[in-house]
Amino acid sequence: MALALFLLFIVLPFLELAVILTVGANIGILPTIALLVLVGVLGSWLCKREGLGVLRRMNATLSEGRLPTRELIDGGLVLLAGALLVTPGFLTDVVGVLLLLPPTRALFRAALVRRFQGRIEQAVVSGTSAGFASAGFGPFGGRTQRIFVDADIVDTTGRDTGPYGFGPAPHTELGPR
Repeated sequence: MALALFLLFIVLPFLELAVILTVGANIGILPTIALLVLVGVLGSWLCKREGLGVLRRMNATLSEGRLPTRELIDGGLVLLAGALLVTPGFLTDVVGVLLLLPPTRALFRAALVRRFQGRIEQAVVSGTSAGFASAGFGPFGGRTQRIFVDADIVDTTGRDTGPYGFGPAPHTELGPR
């Protein structure tokens, strides 16, 4: 995880800067800035279009009574694509555009499903997340499940009770006068 964060926050910005400087040296500063802005605007439009398409497919799936798992993954990938397109740079723009195109997004989705299939199956079988099961919480390594019940106390005797359902009401005096 530390390696991924190092690559994301240290290496990627330097690579983006190197690519921007190389493109700027070849085509000029103003065309490079114009190209970055153009890709951002076109990417935002495509992101909105694909996001609305994902929402339509999600609603259709829900109306059929099925869980929209594929659509939820697509929605997350479109959201990631939008974030990458907003980030200035050509490398992130390329990955963002690839995530927005349905054929390549399907490849990313399939890779994600393969990557997390084992964790999903483990969570379904044990009824918990993989992190808790491996940490050894509860019997047999699974986290113990708790059930919370929201209940109201109802006095069926007709007596005037206090704010918590027992004892005298605040306006009632205790004992005889």
